[in-house]
Amino acid sequence: MADAPLHPSIVAMVSLAANIAANHPKNGLCQLERLRGFGIAEEQIDMVVDIARHIRDEAGQMQDAAFNEEAKLAVAAAPAPTQEPAKAACCTPTAKGNACC
Repeated sequence: MADAPLHPSIVAMVSLAANIAANHPKNGLCQLERLRGFGIAEEQIDMVVDIARHIRDEAGQMQDAAFNEEAKLAVAAAPAPTQEPAKAACCTPTAKGNACC
């Protein structure tokens, strides 16, 4: 039994998030237009963009910290997050409070 394909709006949403999180030069603008064409609410698109940017920024901070530690660089620490992550959470919420997992 074959699995049903994902709806094109879900594919576009995942692709938009991946483009943003990966810092792709095209920034997912094509997917953004597709989502709007499907009638996806701007609030939902905004949430996807917020989460993708949060993941991208969090990954960059982690890579920078690991590099600084390995290179034994004494650089100023990044500002503390404005929100305390939940103890059992696999990730921290975005600045807008959106959960990313």
